[in-house]
Amino acid sequence: MPKLTHFSETGEAQMVDISEKEVTHREAIAEALVRMQPTTLSMIFDGKVPKGDVIATARIAAIQAAKRTSDIIPLCHPLPIAMTSISVEKIDAATLRIESTCRVTGRTGVEMEALTAVSIAGLTIYDMCKSIEKGIRIEAVRLVSKTGGKSGTWKVSSDSK
Repeated sequence: MPKLTHFSETGEAQMVDISEKEVTHREAIAEALVRMQPTTLSMIFDGKVPKGDVIATARIAAIQAAKRTSDIIPLCHPLPIAMTSISVEKIDAATLRIESTCRVTGRTGVEMEALTAVSIAGLTIYDMCKSIEKGIRIEAVRLVSKTGGKSGTWKVSSDSK
């Protein structure tokens, strides 16, 4: 079993020491699905949600969340994120797919930032549409790929898509 790096030899929580790690270009892509009634999704794209532009607000919230990930995830290193992009696409009559790409040149990866971004985008969509529909579901939050660092490139396998 691999050693859990966020625990000291005595079992206490600790921030991982990355001071000796190589500085590399790193990128992470994450995604989430947001499922709702087709009428709710139509209202989003028709600009009829009373709280305003749902997609634009979710995009801004996601970028802010990526930049502040270390404030809300214990033991996560603060990173000077070079780029965060958020895309939101309608994949069927009742589902949105949110994707976040985060990049950094640093000693640790940006997986948590990308995952936080899609999660907060989904929560923002829920918040802006909850007066229309309470049953909106945020699902399948996952890392899609990551590059850089000692472990190199990783991509979700095609059988888990």
